[in-house]
This record gives sequence, C-alpha cells and structure tokens, in this order.
Amino acid sequence: MKHSSVEDSTMEQVGRSCGGVAAESVSPKVPVSGMTYRIPTMDCAGEEAEIRRALDPISGIRGLRFQLVQRTLKIDADDDSLAAALAAIRAAGFEPQLLTEAPSKTVGHLADDGHDHNMGQGTTPKLVAALVLAIVAEGIGYFAPEALGWKVAGFAVAALAICLAGFDVYKKGLLALRRGRLNINALMTVAVTGAFFIGQWPEAAMVMALYAIAEEIEARAVDRARNAIQGLLAMSPEQAAVRQADGSWVTLAVADIAVGATLRVKPGERVPMDGVVSSGQTSINQAPVTGESIPVDKSVGDLVFAGTINESGTFEFEVSALASNSTLARIIHAVEEAQATRAPTQGFVDRFAAIYTPAIFFIAVVVALTGPWLLDWTWMQAIYKALVLLVIACPCALLISTPVTIVSGLAAAARRGILIKGGIYLEEARKLKAIALDKTGTITEGKPRLVEWISVDGAAQNNRAELVASALAGHSDHPVSRAIAAGLKPNVASVSNFTALAGRGVQAELDGTVYVLGNHRLIEERQQCTPDIEAMLKQHEEAGRTVTLLADSQGVIALFAVADTIKASSREAIASLKALGITPVMLTGDNQATASSVASEAGVDQARGNLLPEDKLNAIKELQKQFGLTAMTGDGINDAPALAQADIGVAMGAAGTDTAMEAADVVVMNDDLRRIAETVKLSRSTHAILLQNITFALGIKAVFLILAVFGNASMWMAVFADMGASLLVVVNGLRLLRKVPRS
Repeated sequence: MKHSSVEDSTMEQVGRSCGGVAAESVSPKVPVSGMTYRIPTMDCAGEEAEIRRALDPISGIRGLRFQLVQRTLKIDADDDSLAAALAAIRAAGFEPQLLTEAPSKTVGHLADDGHDHNMGQGTTPKLVAALVLAIVAEGIGYFAPEALGWKVAGFAVAALAICLAGFDVYKKGLLALRRGRLNINALMTVAVTGAFFIGQWPEAAMVMALYAIAEEIEARAVDRARNAIQGLLAMSPEQAAVRQADGSWVTLAVADIAVGATLRVKPGERVPMDGVVSSGQTSINQAPVTGESIPVDKSVGDLVFAGTINESGTFEFEVSALASNSTLARIIHAVEEAQATRAPTQGFVDRFAAIYTPAIFFIAVVVALTGPWLLDWTWMQAIYKALVLLVIACPCALLISTPVTIVSGLAAAARRGILIKGGIYLEEARKLKAIALDKTGTITEGKPRLVEWISVDGAAQNNRAELVASALAGHSDHPVSRAIAAGLKPNVASVSNFTALAGRGVQAELDGTVYVLGNHRLIEERQQCTPDIEAMLKQHEEAGRTVTLLADSQGVIALFAVADTIKASSREAIASLKALGITPVMLTGDNQATASSVASEAGVDQARGNLLPEDKLNAIKELQKQFGLTAMTGDGINDAPALAQADIGVAMGAAGTDTAMEAADVVVMNDDLRRIAETVKLSRSTHAILLQNITFALGIKAVFLILAVFGNASMWMAVFADMGASLLVVVNGLRLLRKVPRS
C-alpha cells in the first residue's frame, strides 16, 4: 500500500540534532488559519516535540502547523488560548516572534535566515573568544604553578569561556532536565558542570567551546542541504516590465502584478512569472524548472515559466499565475513538503536514539557508582569516566546522518526536474521491481503525426495528391487533419464549398473537382473500397496507425497514415529500467494491436490494451502480487486510481500542471522517461550513503565507549571525535548535491 505522508509538521532533524526522539505528528491534513510565529531556536524535531507538550494542556487551540525548515508555527486559537499558548512556549525556553506577513511572498522559503542558528547572529567572534579562553585555561592548568592565584585565574578564565560558548546550551539543558528529558543539551550541561566541580575546569571549558563551535559549523554545513533548492528562487526577477493601458511599459514588483497582465522579456533576461506567449518567438533555457539542458523554442501560445532564461528574441507574454503560485514556487513548496516527512531509515534512527541516549546515561551512572568498588578506581576517576561517557552519548552524528542525506537527495533530484514528494519515496524507489507505463504522453509523444502517405495511382499523382490533401487538411481543426497538414508541404490553394462531414472527414472543391478526405467509413459509404485498399488499411491498422483517405469521384487517390510516435528517449529509458532489474509493462486504453506495436517499438515486453481506469487499477494490483514494489507512470489525471494504488506514483510532464503535481508521489517536470531510471539510481546512491553514515557514526561511538571505560579517552577528545563524525556524515551526505546519476 502507498505510504502516507505527514503534511503538517517538518519531522526531519535538519540543522541542530537533538538527543530526544520526535513525536510523530498526526494533525489533520486541513489548512490551518491563525497567527504565524517565528521561533528562531526551534531547530529540530525534539524541540518541536517540547513545544507540542507545552501546548497539549491548553484548551481552545483549534490547529497547529509546524514548519521546522522555516522555524515557524501557525496557531489557530481564540484570543485567550493564544495568549496562554505563547506563555507556555516562552516557559518552555523558546521566544515566539509574530510574523506580520508570510516569511516569503513566494511559496518557497526553505531557510530565509541562512545563518540564524541557535547561537544567534554574530556568534563567530564570541565562539573564537571562547576557544581562545579555553586554550588559555588549559595552558594555566598544565604549565602554571600550584599557587592559589594561578588557580583562581584559571578558574575564572574557564568560567568565562563556558559562559561565552554555553549560555544557550545551559538554558535549554536545564529546561530539559527539569522536564526529565535527556537531550543533547541536558547531557552537555551535566557533563560540563560535573567536570567543572571535580576540578577539571580547563577541560570543561574546552568541551563547551568545542561543542559550541562544532554545532555552529555543523549547522552552517547543513544549511547547504536545506538551502540547496533555495537558489532557484533567486532565479526569478523581483521586477518586470508591464504594459499599461496606453501601451507604455512600467517596471513593477512581480508581487504586485496580477494575472492577465502583459509582460516583456528581452534576450538574456529571466522570465519573471508563469504565462503564455502572446507575441514574438524565442528560445528559452528551462533547466531550472524541467531540468532540460537544451533550450526550448517558444512561440505564440506556448507556456513559459518563472525563473527560466530567455536565450534569444524579445517576446511578450500574458501572466497566467501569481508569483506566489508559479510553477517554480510550487516546486519549492513541494520540496518543503517532502522535507516535512520522515524516511524509514530516519524513523529507525530516531527510535534507536531514544533508547541509546538514556542507556548511555544509565551506563555512566553505573560506572560512577561501581567503578571504585569493581575496578579499584578513585571516585574522581570513576566520575570523570562517567562524564566522558555522557559526552560520548551525544547522538549528533547519528541523528544528522539521515536527514542531511535525504534532503540532499531531494534537492539533487529537484535540480534535475524530478520532484520526489517525501524521503520515503526517495528511499523506496531503489526497491522497485516493476513499473507500469501509460502509453500516450509517457512512451509516445501524445500527439498524432503523419508517419507515411502513399499515392494509389503511383508517382505521377504524388504532387497533385499532396497539394489537394494539404489544402483540405489545412481547413480542418481535427487533430488528425492538423497532423496531415503539418506533415505535408504548406499549401495556400483556395478551396470552395468546404464541408465537415461529422464522424467521417471533410469535403471541398478545388479547381472544379470535388474531393473528400476522410476515414474508412466514409470511403465505404461512397463504395470506393477495393481489395487492395482494404489490404493496405489492414496493414497500417495492425501497426497502430490511423489511416485517412483522399478520394474524388473516380476513387481513392492516396492514403495518409497518422500515428502517435514514441519519444526519441523512450527506447533508451526502457533499456535503462531493464538494466536496473525493473520490469516495464505498458497499460493503455488503446486497442491491443496498437499497444503491442508501440510496446515492441519501445522495447517493452508486456503490453495490455483496451483498459479502462478500473482495469489499470486491477493491473497494478496484479503486478504488485507478481513482482512486489510497483510504480505507475501516467499523466496524474486519467490514471489517478492506478497512481493511487501503486507503491510509487509518477506523473510525467507536469510543468505548470497543478493536478499532476498533486496526484503523484514523484513528478517529472518534463516528459523525459529517462528521469525515472535516474530516480532509481539516485535512490540507490542515497541508501548507500545512509548506510555509510550510520555505520560510521555508530562505529565512532563504539570505539570511544570502550576507550572511555577501559582506556584514556578525555572529554575534549570525545567532543572532538563527535564533532568530526558529525561533519564527516554531513559532507558525505552533501555528495548527492554534486552529481545526479544519469541513465
């Protein structure tokens, strides 16, 4: 069955890792109105859980919406309950700041505070000063004589270093201890305070300084993953040239431009909003939205997207969506929502940390109490080793090993025009065994094209047949007629008495001769079918082609075969899926002959035709029973039941389409089927990095656990090792941003 995603709360622990486990958010998936508050120090799911617990006893709260990525909380409550809620949040150690407007006028605002971490802005000088003071304290403790004056000086220097680096740590740690919560701030508070009071004040200062610096570096490194997609927003201009009623052009802020306005974009400029070209022709680089590396030609009637780059001519377009609802803004929003869900590995890590941290704390207490009795240690040695164990208990590297990797993978996919709407789908894609593919618009182009035409009377009639067919087809709006007109030489010949024959074709007079251009039924009614014509029709129809015939009063002159051709990339995409061990199966509502023909051409071994939506749904169930994890690829609208049933639903060509973006778990912004194989490869790379990070983080813990009890590990060494491990797993996770595996 499909996995549900939690949409109301960012449960990942991107940013600062907390020792507590996040409570699963199960608020109703309904819009939450009310007041929005920014909570700068709400960095992780553990702190979100603290706020939730503080708000639980308050009645009158109708809804809560947490967004950890933005560090915001929306509260829907009556006035009295809202005041009580704010007081409870402050009592829990957090300072809510009312936002008078949305954090961003566009939807995407992953981390508009790039460097707003727990320590606040301007922390670097303070942390450097704390480290210098800690080094001075270590020097005094090691080199200075035992005179009381030197001890007092060292004591004072160490205390100042701890105050500079650890104010916020102590504030949160004491609150956590008061509530019986063993998070990382609580562990560091106990460890540093204990070391200070047993006379290890130089080491206490060094531990706190290193820990604070490690947290700051880690937070800044993680911001790279959190903001990886944020750079797309900078691609949209803040202003645009807007045509006024008198024909003049005025530059306005895009946030103030309404739907229906006409904008102008010059060569080299970025498109400021979504819209439809109304004048001019150009070539546009759509890589920021669809991931296409080759510029796309645009003319009147074509869609353009905010953030894309105008490569050549000046053009005008009519705005079709507000800046806050552009395709680019919806991409950012989709990534934000994806980051709000926890992947399976992350859920496991959170549950493990919830057991691991209290267990290490218990072991530390046992070491402190039994060491002198069982191992002949002094009480000071036993207490010191116990404090080292508390530092080792810091689960930062372990907790941050999963979210930073997941977020990097989601951002890397988005840069390639692949929206993965949740870490769970990024992880599960590697397990795909079968994929059902819709035909029209997925494997094929989705529009008819003239693939062949034959003159019945031979080469002598070719020019005349082409002239007449082009003239008649050019006067019809039928898709097949348009395909014929587009595939023949342009013709401006004048026709008279043009008549549309409902369900059959068209009729017109050219140079005194009456011609018809229509289907098999029309020719049969005119009694102009011959055995040879029937044989040719059967041959083309078995190949999945639609045949239109041109005839005059004497008989059939030519046959025009129209078909929905497969995309140039489909064969390569199917071959890539097979190479990954995934079985492709085509599901289509077209007749079986057409389905088999297209499947054979694309390299798909199994094809099922004549399927209604409910038939596709049943086909997905059969594939799940036969193969296991199964994906469905379609347009996100007609294939909605099958997409919902599949373990992973993939919408193709969804750029600018709200419905398709909402319907699927994975959205390919252009219609390139090769992106699915890329998604599977990215999923496998993500899983490999997750295993590497978890193994490394646990390995470091195991080594220092042994050293702490039976070796000579010190507190600052434990902090340094933990800092190194955290940074290494972050850097390893960020590797996904540098390269997306290609088919």
